[in-house]
Order: sequence, then C-alpha cells, then structure tokens
Amino acid sequence: VYSTHGRNLLQSDGLDEERHRRVDSNEDLIKPKKLLNPVKTSRSHQELHRELLSSCRRGGSGVETKPELQRVLESRKRDQLIRQRKQEEEARKKISPLEAELLKRHMKLEEQEQQEEENLRAPEFVKVRENLRRTSFHADEKEV
Repeated sequence: VYSTHGRNLLQSDGLDEERHRRVDSNEDLIKPKKLLNPVKTSRSHQELHRELLSSCRRGGSGVETKPELQRVLESRKRDQLIRQRKQEEEARKKISPLEAELLKRHMKLEEQEQQEEENLRAPEFVKVRENLRRTSFHADEKEV
C-alpha cells in the first residue's frame, strides 16, 4: 500500500493514481534550485550580520559603533598616511650636497656684508686702528 498525504492509493480515486504517475515521470527531470543571494552568502556580509546580532543582544546600538577590527584598520591606515606625509616632507627638506655648498657660500657672503656694514657704522678711530693692524701685519710678513 502506497501512501501519499495520508491516503492509500488503492482506496483513492483515479486522479491520485494519475498524479502519482506524473510524479514518477518527472523524477527523471532536473528540478531547478532556488538561486542564492550572493550578498547574503558572502563571508563579510555574514560576519557583519553576526556582529550586528550580537551587539543588539548586548543592548548597544550596533550601527553607530564600529567593530574593533574596523577601528584598528582605520587607525593603522591613518598612521600610515601620517608616516608617509612625514617621509615626503623629510624628502623635500633633505638638501643635496650642491645645495648645501651654495647655502654655505651664501651665509659667508651675508656675514661679510654684515661686517662691512658694521665697519661703516664704526667710529673713525676704530677704522684707523684696524688699518694700522693690517699695515703692521703686512710689514711683519716682509721682514720674515
């Protein structure tokens, strides 16, 4: 005795036998399966959903607070950007040997100009004294 849905086929009318034959003939066919939603099956979606459920159970507002992993990743990214900017600034500040030599020469020229300006401002007796020192220095060199 075959039973479908609580009835015996032998006791049922001819329609049930007809349906049973159709079911047997359709068993050979491939039945379509329900398509899965790719968003819901993605691992990131599942993890986010799990985290939202757990945060709701705790009673906190899960949407406003960020997960710990996301906070850590954002802080690392922020730190990396800061380090990269510092490196770029240091690269700009680094002076090539040519630039360093030019700066030295420029500083020497500025110092000489300042000394000359100071000499122009100095009183007359200081200028005469320096001239005497120079002449005495040159005279000593000729004797040697």
